[in-house]
Amino acid sequence: MNEMIQIVVAGPRGRMGKEAVKLVQETENFKLAGVLDRKNEGRLLSEVEGFSGVDVPVFTDPAACFQQTKPDVLIDLTTPEKGYIHTKTALEHNVRPVVGTTGFTAEQLDELKDLAEQKGIGCIIAPNFAVGAILMMKFSEMASKYFKNVEIIELHHDQKLDAPSGTSIKTAEMIARQRKEKKQGHENEKETIQGARGGDFEGMRIHSVRLPGLIAHQEVIFGADGQSLTIRHDSYNRASFMSGVKVSVETVMGLDTLVYGLESIID
Repeated sequence: MNEMIQIVVAGPRGRMGKEAVKLVQETENFKLAGVLDRKNEGRLLSEVEGFSGVDVPVFTDPAACFQQTKPDVLIDLTTPEKGYIHTKTALEHNVRPVVGTTGFTAEQLDELKDLAEQKGIGCIIAPNFAVGAILMMKFSEMASKYFKNVEIIELHHDQKLDAPSGTSIKTAEMIARQRKEKKQGHENEKETIQGARGGDFEGMRIHSVRLPGLIAHQEVIFGADGQSLTIRHDSYNRASFMSGVKVSVETVMGLDTLVYGLESIID
């Protein structure tokens, strides 16, 4: 039997946080040690609506949470601001973060990687935990060896804070490994409405759609003479992300550095 992994979940009342709590409760070798929430300090999670029977303590202060519960892993699916603080504090307390929050700066990622390596413990930060989305990114990188003209359209719910999405940026970075930077479209094209052609990443265009009713969707469209190739992934509910969270929790226990992107740990 695998050794029990003690876990703290940040943001348990959020849509993703609720799924993470459910994942931990339903996984044989996972145990919920506590939760981080912006309110309900000092209460049990079971006293919060929707968490009947989940008798773990609620903390607002991450340092106090890690000191008292002594978890192995933090699962954070909150916001860039909170996620950065939680992740840094976790590493300082020798807790391995698994983070699904996007929007970290390159400087923050470098700082967190240095801290993880100083502590000799793992940290996984992933723009997307859906295994299908990771395959979509990998397939796009493969296709970019043969198709040099590409545009990315990412579609998310209208409460998402960052644009473009972390998944689309990561996809563009992976494509850029195989594709030299090039300007796409007509050399004399002109935007009659600013932003109509989307964001520019090494000549690739990234378009962000924000609408109620959406969850997380992305298509990568490649074009060449006489043909096109579209690679698309759709998440229809937030449970789709939990398989990747589970793999990350199990994997982070054996790492001694920060890994950015689930594609790095999935063959």
